[in-house]
Amino acid sequence: MPIFKINNSTLESIKEVSLPLEKDIQKITEENLETVFGLKFVSTEFSLHNLRIDTLAFDEENKSFVIIEYKKDRSFSVVDQGFAYLSLMLNNKADFILEYNEKMKNGLSRQDIDWSQSRVMFLANSFTTYQQNAINFRDLPIELWEFKKYDNQTILYNQLKAIDTKESINTISQDETVKNVSREVKKYSIDDHFKSGWDKSREIFDEIRERILILDGRIEEKPVQQYIGYQINRKNIVELSARQSKVVLSLLRVKPEDLNDPENRTTYQKDSMRYYNKHITNMDIQSIEDIDYAVSLIKQVYGKFFK
Repeated sequence: MPIFKINNSTLESIKEVSLPLEKDIQKITEENLETVFGLKFVSTEFSLHNLRIDTLAFDEENKSFVIIEYKKDRSFSVVDQGFAYLSLMLNNKADFILEYNEKMKNGLSRQDIDWSQSRVMFLANSFTTYQQNAINFRDLPIELWEFKKYDNQTILYNQLKAIDTKESINTISQDETVKNVSREVKKYSIDDHFKSGWDKSREIFDEIRERILILDGRIEEKPVQQYIGYQINRKNIVELSARQSKVVLSLLRVKPEDLNDPENRTTYQKDSMRYYNKHITNMDIQSIEDIDYAVSLIKQVYGKFFK
């Protein structure tokens, strides 16, 4: 898609320029990991058992490791290489924890990490049609990101999203590495959060979900193991957790006294700063009638941190 700049009501084309060396892309990305992806930089060129990880990062929102690889040559299998890196991680968890603890000020233990949310990100100037089709599975923990540079010193990171599919990678792959990784790493869907007979909470969820998504076109939905997150630039605004007959709304980075809550419907999540490094305030949404009130609270958090 062409990109233009406005010059006295005239559109002028912004030209894409040749990419810098792979190392330059890596350096730019590592120095701006939190800005671009909301990730903490851990290590560069991390080598283990004859495999070298270009960038090792940590997702504090999901408490998981992220492996980032930079590619100029397009002749590689995103599935084979992605699962090879994930297999390396899952079979050497202690080494990854040690690398984090040596490079970061705060220490991690095994129970602090959600290994099921581990993922691999490939960054390249472009991907082949075959590579793009290879990620069209609902449970593939692999992301493709295009990196482009333009002649006005603009950098673009663009994620190539998989099409909406219910097909699992396990239905077409008999590879043992894929099978072993898939047992531990899981890409969650909304349906995973609702058990049979939870019709009331699903009705509440569907309504409030729609109300959240229309707040801002940048909001993305991210189901993980414990909740369904709604985020901008990979930072959650709020989280929704399903129960049998209600939905629990978690408002992030605020305490009850920070909110205009005239009916005192919110409660503070005890020790949230200790365990999650952020204040968390909850509200139970027990009926469709509660949604307007819940949305008024969500808008306050959105306006305070993301608008």
